[in-house]
Amino acid sequence: MIQDKHGETKWMQLPRDVVVGTGVINDITDVCNDLKLGDNALIVTGDSTRKIAGDIVHDELEDKGRSVEMYTSSSATMDEVRRVEDEAMKYGSNYLLGVGSGNSIDIAKLAATELDIPFLSVPTAASHDGIVSSRASIIHDSKTTSIQSNAPMAVVADTEIIANAPYRLLAAGCGDIVSNYTAVLDWELASRLKNESFSEYAASLSRMTAKILIDSADSIKPELESSARLVVKALVSSGVAMSIAGSSRPASGSEHMFSHALDSIAPGSALHGEQCGVGTIMMMYLHGGDWQMIRDGLKKIRAPTTAEELGVEDKYIIEALLISHTIRQERYTILGTSGLTRDAAEAVAKTTKVIS
Repeated sequence: MIQDKHGETKWMQLPRDVVVGTGVINDITDVCNDLKLGDNALIVTGDSTRKIAGDIVHDELEDKGRSVEMYTSSSATMDEVRRVEDEAMKYGSNYLLGVGSGNSIDIAKLAATELDIPFLSVPTAASHDGIVSSRASIIHDSKTTSIQSNAPMAVVADTEIIANAPYRLLAAGCGDIVSNYTAVLDWELASRLKNESFSEYAASLSRMTAKILIDSADSIKPELESSARLVVKALVSSGVAMSIAGSSRPASGSEHMFSHALDSIAPGSALHGEQCGVGTIMMMYLHGGDWQMIRDGLKKIRAPTTAEELGVEDKYIIEALLISHTIRQERYTILGTSGLTRDAAEAVAKTTKVIS
């Protein structure tokens, strides 16, 4: 429990166990024992991630005498969340495990929150900070929304599995981490102009996490377990910063609004973290900061820095910039309440070389 600058009390949720390393997926039963969880587990996974890790978790728990059911999810929709809730109640599940790269974790996280039972995160890729955060990205009414959820009670991240995932996913995770730079700047701006609650502890942790990643950009490479370990630890730090703040402010600002805006007009073109990385370049320019450092760091990681590399036409970058301020109107950012003019949007995109 913490108090903000207005004296208001907030609950701070942090994972009790964070297990990171090679082969730690085989320690899943030990983690459950440490947390004193019940005997009935429900695993939520996807078609491909079931083969990569879901079956391993299932067999490991079952071999140790636990009753385990498996649910294979598709897209992260509210309908899927309700189906998982029904399955958990049907089998009397004491806790849920999300085993996957994104959708499965978000579905299990929200379902566990609704059922008020523990949730364990077992990521197979490090593509975004949802593996440890208290937010779930769910499609509702054809739109992706970020819903407040309980943070995972434990995170079990096997870096050997994560290193073997497509490198594009790891690079996207780096983009999500780098966005902490502008998210914190937006948060500071909202604190000064709107008297929004601000946590220096959370902001400092978030900034430090992004800086360590950028400073280590040269060492992040495909199929390296050490790279996977670095990115996972950074994502965990971002999740902790959000838990300290009691909101997603330390890791989500105008750059995330840009990503969601792009989703709404050019859906399915790129990964969330990739879009956030490109958004961070442009939003850092608007803040008057070192946007070249962000761009150069992402290039070293081999993450997208242009519209072409995102796989979208230049016009969609401009349109997304124009509507970004409407995505979360309650969240004040460098975009203000009226957003950018078309001339300003074209200027920032061209100056930062996001578009040609």
